[in-house]
Amino acid sequence: MKTFFFILITLPFFGFSQTKNTATNASGFTISGNVTGYDDGTSVSFLNDQTGQPEKQTTIEKGKFIIKGKLDQPGFKVLVFGDQPPVVPIFLENSQIKVSGNKNEITELAITGSKTHTQYVNYLESIKPYTNRLAPDAVYDSVSVTAFEKACEDFVKNNPTSYVSPIALIQLMQASKNVAKTEKLYKTMSDGVKDSDFGQYLNQQIGEAKINPIGSVITEFSQDDTSGKSISISSFKGKYVLVDFWASWCKPCRAENPNVVAVYSKYSPKNFTVLGVSLDQAKPAWLNAIKMDGLTWTHLSDLKGWGNEVAALFHVTSIPQNFLIDPQGKIIAKNLRGEALNKKLEELLK
Repeated sequence: MKTFFFILITLPFFGFSQTKNTATNASGFTISGNVTGYDDGTSVSFLNDQTGQPEKQTTIEKGKFIIKGKLDQPGFKVLVFGDQPPVVPIFLENSQIKVSGNKNEITELAITGSKTHTQYVNYLESIKPYTNRLAPDAVYDSVSVTAFEKACEDFVKNNPTSYVSPIALIQLMQASKNVAKTEKLYKTMSDGVKDSDFGQYLNQQIGEAKINPIGSVITEFSQDDTSGKSISISSFKGKYVLVDFWASWCKPCRAENPNVVAVYSKYSPKNFTVLGVSLDQAKPAWLNAIKMDGLTWTHLSDLKGWGNEVAALFHVTSIPQNFLIDPQGKIIAKNLRGEALNKKLEELLK
């Protein structure tokens, strides 16, 4: 890649619903907090695993609080004080955990008693020198990219039983796009870590990356457009094409549409276009969304919802999702959104 656009993973929220008990202490965990500066009665919450909204656990009284629970496996949680940012990431395990600090330095809280959290902090420290140089607006720095990848790789090699290792591998795959290396390192992790929420998520990402991988020629497909005319992907040969899977009912898709409109307007005169593939069922809703969002490119759908045959061909199980293909029909990128899409097209079409 001549230009590198790196997004540090936004950690997904996972529950602790695994059936295999890999906990370090069968009696559960206790978080004992001593955080000064907050008024009595200030809530202490975990972000909800599914919604990302604060879920109250307890309140602060005279600077102290206690949260108790039990996990089936060490897991990632996010602490929120007073339902206000900034948030505090914490890796929990069934142990006695202490959280201390003050309101004015909430992101610098000392968290002890969780071996997994200590490993998480160590991992963050190992990649810290490179993260600013890998930010979306940073100039491509091959030395930093290589060093970042090595830091991720080294952490996994040195910590195959750590529940933090899948996070390092997710970030490694984002940075390098090297699925083979990621899968090789994934296989070195312990079974318990592979069975963890992040481990399963990583395995899913590896599997999806191996389907129509970057560098392969996109599988031929055709589907009817809004007027009922059959359109094939091969008819766009000679152009850069963003194959965009979306739906009128998909809020993240609709939120992303203005970004796609912007890049289409900017780069369509430069041999670029978009081909929308909708997972809608109701044609009126599909057409209305196209009109409302100003999506002036070609749109396809068989109006079968999640049963869309093109989506099934590409194993699309979540949206928005996209493939960027070059004029020869080769897949050159996947799931570019926002500024990442703009940066990639700028690299290709400048």
